[in-house]
Amino acid sequence: GDFIDIWQFRSYYFPKSHSKVIEHVFKFISQGIKVHLLTGNHDEMFRRYSGLKLGNLTLEDKLVLNMDGKRHWFFHGDIFDISMQGSRWLAKLGTTGYEILILINKLVNFILEMMGREKTSFSQQVKKATKKGIKMLSNYELTAAEIALDEGYDFVLNGHTHSPGVKPITTERGTVMYLNSGDWVENMTALEYND
Repeated sequence: GDFIDIWQFRSYYFPKSHSKVIEHVFKFISQGIKVHLLTGNHDEMFRRYSGLKLGNLTLEDKLVLNMDGKRHWFFHGDIFDISMQGSRWLAKLGTTGYEILILINKLVNFILEMMGREKTSFSQQVKKATKKGIKMLSNYELTAAEIALDEGYDFVLNGHTHSPGVKPITTERGTVMYLNSGDWVENMTALEYND
């Protein structure tokens, strides 16, 4: 999800490097590789086309894959975010604040690098310092895990919170492996299935 940020879609916000990522994905499609593009809150306008198939490209809201005899549930994750439910203006305000924080952070890291010091991440520090945010993240992960267990999934994979991680979550109902891809911008993380 959030493959293209419709909320911030402006020419200056979409540099050539972003186009290269899209070109790379379409190269996969032209090579016969199946690509499932899942929608997120920033590209939710595509949700009205969910289920659309164009050759090897499928646009979906969620995806279940059987791999190695295990059921894997993929989705963006914004459906569990209470700030997204009925408070779009609040979510957009938060996104704008986050973008400003990232820009300031880039400037500070540039100065820190010039001084030979280690980079820092403002947004990670803010997330770590906010107990309420940590509780919400924990509830978010638990909710996703409980639904996955109810549906008989072995793995639940998402990325909405941008908090990369791989961990088992155990409840009275059982254990599910929870995976969050993080993001390509701040954490420079992704999930990859290999062999």
